[in-house]
Amino acid sequence: MKYFIGIDSGSQSTKVAILDQLGREIVYSTSPLREYHCPAPGLAVHPDDDIWHSIKQALTACVAKFKGNKQDIIGIGLCTIRCCRSLLQQDGHLAQPVISWMDSRMATHYEHADPKVAFVTTTTGYVSFKLTDEFTDAAANCEFGWPIDHGTLDWSTDDGVIAAHGLRREMLFTLKKPSETLGLLRPELARELGLASIPVVASANDKAVEALGCGMNHPDTLMISLGTYINSMLLRDHFHHDAASFYPTLACVPFKYLYESVGIRRGMWTVSWFKKLIGEGLTLDAQRHGLSEEQYCNQQCAHIAPGSDGLITILDWLAPPTEPFRKGIMLGFDHRHTRFHIYRSILEAIAFTIYNNASDMTTELGFTPREIVVIGGGSHSNVLMQIIADVFNLSVIRKEGSSCGCVGTAICAAINLGIYPSYDVAIDHMVRTTEVFTPNSEHHQIYQRINNEVFRHARSHTDVLLKNSYHIYH
Repeated sequence: MKYFIGIDSGSQSTKVAILDQLGREIVYSTSPLREYHCPAPGLAVHPDDDIWHSIKQALTACVAKFKGNKQDIIGIGLCTIRCCRSLLQQDGHLAQPVISWMDSRMATHYEHADPKVAFVTTTTGYVSFKLTDEFTDAAANCEFGWPIDHGTLDWSTDDGVIAAHGLRREMLFTLKKPSETLGLLRPELARELGLASIPVVASANDKAVEALGCGMNHPDTLMISLGTYINSMLLRDHFHHDAASFYPTLACVPFKYLYESVGIRRGMWTVSWFKKLIGEGLTLDAQRHGLSEEQYCNQQCAHIAPGSDGLITILDWLAPPTEPFRKGIMLGFDHRHTRFHIYRSILEAIAFTIYNNASDMTTELGFTPREIVVIGGGSHSNVLMQIIADVFNLSVIRKEGSSCGCVGTAICAAINLGIYPSYDVAIDHMVRTTEVFTPNSEHHQIYQRINNEVFRHARSHTDVLLKNSYHIYH
């Protein structure tokens, strides 16, 4: 049996798994990232060399747990956060901290102001260099603000296009398609880990890799990714021009596309924020029950009726750049409400928001999904999975494994090394369903009324007030 290391570097943590060629998770480790550093309003960077430190820590811990023959580990698949910017010196090391996707500078093209910057790349390009010493990057992570040619999955041949993005050709890394080799693991790092100098394999942006890792290869399946950024996706064969309610992006299969709905910024982050806000009392209560904080919250809010007894949450904890006045809102408090009502209301807000955004996309396409696959950290919550099933009135599927991103990168490595001849065959062998949540029709009717009569209309009222308050504080 051969094994692969899957690296899934996200916004809040790094996940690393060792999987066998049947996609079974053998060992798993995770390492948190530090809080973003926000040196000025609108700016958000990963402090110091935090992304690499988190990856190195999780990778080292995962390999240490592996009890098999390390020489049977034959490849590493790499997936990192998308829509970030890494500014590197001539020697490949950071000239500045990595710019987060939450940073307002990511809404515009790169502006060259720091003479130390020799290369501009994604987080994948930077981590690829740290792993291999090669100046290579994943083509399918070069979305939004990169001069990539979708027809070739390489840089534009027009220097004018590259210049329009604020770049010069010599500042760009060599691009690799999904399942191509980024480079070989640095010998000194390989020795430190007890591995051979095995290939490090390109995948795509983190959302696309999750889609592959959950086995999304059918056009009737809607995928929902419950991460720091929450969105829904459909897999398609063609780029869609002039979409009004979604974004066509590169899939983790060469020359295929994911259609992405409008998302929720700081989606599952809001759950983490609320747990921290409750504080030590929640930690102690959870410990007394032998549960994690999130497990305890889910256990307690499962007994609360759909609709959280009238409590409505609007998820704008990070306002979109086009509507900077928006803020998170909770409406409808009375004496019945507890901290667990607030928690459930946040989960319901996630489901309502992504339902409305996904519906805008599917309506524009004239399409109705037949099932939903839900992935990401939020998919471990039975309560949230059931709420999504009830809001959409569709079966919701949970996949096996701690991280679909790790599975997706392992699939890329398996194809690179010739274990499987195609993505479909690899999915058949490496992806499995663990649980299906079926909708409750009575709960669906309640949620439909709340959404259609209240939730959909809330912002039309709150935006007026928030615009006025924004001018006071800004």
